[in-house]
Amino acid sequence: MSGTEPRPASWTERAGPRPASPTALLNLVIAQASFIAALMFYVGVIYTSAYYGHFHLSPFSLGLGFAEFVLQSLNLMTFPVLVGAVVLLVVVAVGGRWPRQAPPAGLARVTSLGTALAARSHLVVVVAGLLLLVLWWQWQLLLPYRWAGPLLVAVGLLLGEARRADADRPRGLRDAAVSVLAAAAFLLWTVTLAAAQLGERNARNDAREVVERTGLVVYSVQRLGIRSRSPELRFDDLGQGVHFRYRYTGLRLVVAREGRYYAVPVGWRAKTDHVYVIREADDVRVELTPGVR
Repeated sequence: MSGTEPRPASWTERAGPRPASPTALLNLVIAQASFIAALMFYVGVIYTSAYYGHFHLSPFSLGLGFAEFVLQSLNLMTFPVLVGAVVLLVVVAVGGRWPRQAPPAGLARVTSLGTALAARSHLVVVVAGLLLLVLWWQWQLLLPYRWAGPLLVAVGLLLGEARRADADRPRGLRDAAVSVLAAAAFLLWTVTLAAAQLGERNARNDAREVVERTGLVVYSVQRLGIRSRSPELRFDDLGQGVHFRYRYTGLRLVVAREGRYYAVPVGWRAKTDHVYVIREADDVRVELTPGVR
């Protein structure tokens, strides 16, 4: 019998994985970019709420937009945060993979053994995180590190999931999804606490060094209700022959939005002093001066 024997119609060709189409790649990029933008918006809201909350202001009353919230989230991108994120990714990626393989030599061997040990001890990491949460929540201990509790719980859950992923026994998708979603929730909690803490800390530092902020000199036709116990806030009457007769100095700018200047006096205290909202108009003129360095 000559020639090639024809294939039955029921046979199917076993082809390798097909490359993703440009449309699928574009949709994937758009989805990831949307998620990152939403996360940055959320972090920006938390950060600005904590920052301006120290000055008795709300970012929503200031009229901040989506882009401004996203930009404010970049304040969280400090060097320790970036290093911690890289370490977390390395630990989770390596933790569950080396036990079934021959570990490499040198420094990589030490790293792989350490991450493998951490993966096997993931329950200890989770318990340590829960203990920190209890210490913070119940007794207000370790407040500067209150974000460490949910972070340890998330790391422990991810390490446990990475270890189970390489186990011989197959695991259901539901069980894996529960662990990953729980870890994601704790990571979001970590980011929330860290953003709020950083915003509050930056606001306190700025309030402590408020003299270095941009200064305001306010001129008005009529006297304004700007009074403070701060000796730096000065009021001058320039005389009847001057249109803007009254001058106020010793103010520092917190933020300016839509013709409104939110200012505090030098030596401002969050618990006792006011924040002044000054609107520039025909009878009020505002001049900006450099802060004292």
